[in-house]
Amino acid sequence: MPLQNVKVADEGSVNFQKVKEECITAMESLHKVVACYRHLALTIGGSSDSIHLRDELRRTRERAQELALSNRNKLTTALRDKKLSKKDREELERLWVEFSSCLELFHNDMCKVYELGMAVPHSATNKPAIQTGSTGNTSAIASRALNVQNINYSDSPANKASLEYQEIEEEILKVDNMITDMEMKVNVLRWTVEANTRMNDELKSTHDSSSVVLLSEEESNSKGCCSDGQLIVFLLLCGTALVAITLYSIL
Repeated sequence: MPLQNVKVADEGSVNFQKVKEECITAMESLHKVVACYRHLALTIGGSSDSIHLRDELRRTRERAQELALSNRNKLTTALRDKKLSKKDREELERLWVEFSSCLELFHNDMCKVYELGMAVPHSATNKPAIQTGSTGNTSAIASRALNVQNINYSDSPANKASLEYQEIEEEILKVDNMITDMEMKVNVLRWTVEANTRMNDELKSTHDSSSVVLLSEEESNSKGCCSDGQLIVFLLLCGTALVAITLYSIL
């Protein structure tokens, strides 16, 4: 019986590590996609605004929703396991808080994109409504988000004429429902979740490292000043000696 219990415990720890690694990988991918979506959203209404930009926003938005849905299911299943140890549950709760915060930021960006799209509708002639903002091609930004996982999309833009505001409304509602469903299925109180590291320790380590750098720079500067001063004194002494020798020879 003891050997059996040890074997079951080992299998449980292996499964937890696997789920944890999958969740961390999915979180990293979601962070990249949400960051790319925010970067693309900043160009709406500017000189880089185009039908292709709106389509890249749509595809990046779909990718973020797929990653969020996959990660939500994994975290929900893992946190509802009653056999989890206290330490394992705390680690999953930290991932849960990180995931929900990222999802809320994505929801806010989607609302901003919707409002900007309504305020600055794209014309059928593909001309920017406002001649300001950043310039350049945005396809490289979106490609970093779309290459996170191997999911095939059509290269042809789906919205040639105008942005489908109804589709964005449905996607915003879908993300909103996902956040509500997360809070209903798993009761994780954010204010009870503790971080792995303390902010004071990070600030202290940063301050210590910066202090060491400043001290080393001051020491090097002081050494340079001392060497320069010694050289000047040596030259003055040599000049004085030469003048004395010259006067002595003349007299």
